[in-house]
Amino acid sequence: MSPYLNRAPGPARARRSAAALLAAVLLLGAGACGGRATTHHKPGTSHEQATGSNGTLLTADDGSGHRLRQVDAAGAPEVAVAVRPDSEDGWNVRLSVRNFRFTPDSVGGAALLGRGHAGLFLDGRPLARVYGTWFHLPESLRRAAGGGTRLTARLYADDHTAWAVDAAPVQATATLGGGPAATGPPPTPGATVEISVRDGEVSPAPGRTEVAKGRTVRLLVRSDRADTVHVHGYDKEARLPAGHTVTLTFTADRTGLFDVETHESDLLLTQLVVR
Repeated sequence: MSPYLNRAPGPARARRSAAALLAAVLLLGAGACGGRATTHHKPGTSHEQATGSNGTLLTADDGSGHRLRQVDAAGAPEVAVAVRPDSEDGWNVRLSVRNFRFTPDSVGGAALLGRGHAGLFLDGRPLARVYGTWFHLPESLRRAAGGGTRLTARLYADDHTAWAVDAAPVQATATLGGGPAATGPPPTPGATVEISVRDGEVSPAPGRTEVAKGRTVRLLVRSDRADTVHVHGYDKEARLPAGHTVTLTFTADRTGLFDVETHESDLLLTQLVVR
């Protein structure tokens, strides 16, 4: 019999065995369900490669290099923006959101529906990233951004993709103005109009829908025949496949009375009154 069989391990060998066992336990524990979950992307990957299954990542971007993440209109994030001159300097900007909350603690993480931050743009140029409903815009920052008066607020997911409906970013626009601060509550985000066409009849009967300037308008149109819906004055249109509901989304950034019609059947669907 070999003299090494049934031999008790020495102290050094025992310490090595214990260390190896401890490493194995730690390795298994790190992969177990008790580990702390995280939504942040791995180092070396882009924001858009962060995990997240909410919406569809489109190849198109929002015009500032951030890809669009498209979701259904029902339950989609919404935003409205109100601007008031500050008594000392610049403007106070208020964002009103629906189906959305600001999550500054998870920026850079996965795209979770209804979470993220906002980006502010002045005449289309990036101005600031916002993690709450209020933002003070000093005149010095406006000048540093190249000036301009058209302020746009756009909603982004935590992975910096832009939330979108029908390939259009979820956003709202207001104009920087002077004079006394506006009074009254901030505008309610979103204005949705549902219309159906069947056998040449429009339901509900064509009427007028009042919309505050700067709001996001969503037209949900369904037709029993293939057609095209067109918003006059805004030059917005969308194809209407027979039997399908199509959502046309845009920002009401100009005032007036605008007809919404179908091209082929030449039907008046509704009129938008933007004030």
